[in-house]
Amino acid sequence: MAEIQETSFGKLADGREARLFTMRNARGTEVAVTTYGARLTAWRVKDAKGTVRDIVLGLDSIADYVRDTTFLGAVIGRHANRIGGATFTINKKRYDVEKNDGPTKANHLHGGSCGFHQKLWQGKATDDSVLLQCFSADGEGGYPGNMQVCVRYRLTDEDALVIEYTAESDADTVCNLTNHAYFNMAGVGNGMHDVLSQKVQIFSDSFTPADAQSLPDGRILPVDGTPMDLRKPTAIGVHIEDDYDQLNMAGGYDHNWVLSGKAPSLAEQASFPIEKMKKAACAASDETGLILTCYTTQPGLQFYTGNFLTGAKGKDGCFHPRYAFCFETQFFPNAFAHPNFPQPILRKGERFHAKTVYALTKEK
Repeated sequence: MAEIQETSFGKLADGREARLFTMRNARGTEVAVTTYGARLTAWRVKDAKGTVRDIVLGLDSIADYVRDTTFLGAVIGRHANRIGGATFTINKKRYDVEKNDGPTKANHLHGGSCGFHQKLWQGKATDDSVLLQCFSADGEGGYPGNMQVCVRYRLTDEDALVIEYTAESDADTVCNLTNHAYFNMAGVGNGMHDVLSQKVQIFSDSFTPADAQSLPDGRILPVDGTPMDLRKPTAIGVHIEDDYDQLNMAGGYDHNWVLSGKAPSLAEQASFPIEKMKKAACAASDETGLILTCYTTQPGLQFYTGNFLTGAKGKDGCFHPRYAFCFETQFFPNAFAHPNFPQPILRKGERFHAKTVYALTKEK
């Protein structure tokens, strides 16, 4: 069971204080999360040679996170990823949300400017985890229903980070939650470099192709014979510059893969063991011997290679394009435009529950 330390993480402009919770397990592995945006700010672990590495991108201060436009480590909601035209329909009623994405700002991304990544969550340490809660009022960001959201982070003694999401609403609404951590399996710091030599494996036979605005067009295509075929461990840089329309339009990988296997029911998910969850993806660094495996109950995985990281200064170094990757478990992007996709709708009186595990191991 991890020990948990709570400290101040600074104050927002209005005087409210953000808190930082640091979990430390029996192996000395540490995971830190802050109440600002329910963000994962650090994950420090010994690599195969015993050197401590921090494998997630982060920033030094609360002020830096307020200015951040890349969603570093944040919980994303109410809707992760994109909604085409920034509009959706529930129960034959149209709802319009913020237009904050695309060349002409015509689409909706990651809950908008008042999304969960910008909220100051309430946090507390429990016996074995950090519990973060926030409230989203009816009409906030254009979304219907008063929604109560809870995210629980738990670090196991086996170096697995378990993230559980729950939500309830008093009206039918949208619920598509994820974590936007940026990983670099060689570690961040002054010697940090891009992730192109790191190997990735995605356990999926198909993906949802997207247009130039990164909006899936409704098709589900096989990965076979394309650069999207990552079913075997493949260095990220091997195909990222291939002359392939999907990579050209996105500037690299920024796509949703369809995860096979039947998802557990809402009632089952709370106690669902890792060995029965969907094995979504794996990433590894030969330099450090660290291996990250992602398991989830969610239907999709967005693999993003940090194509738009800007060179901003983070903790112990600068971030540049392709200096990290994301494994974002989610409902498919732009699902409202395509009824054949799983729909991210939370009904009144129901309870949303999703679980994602990032498990760390080392090469022998």
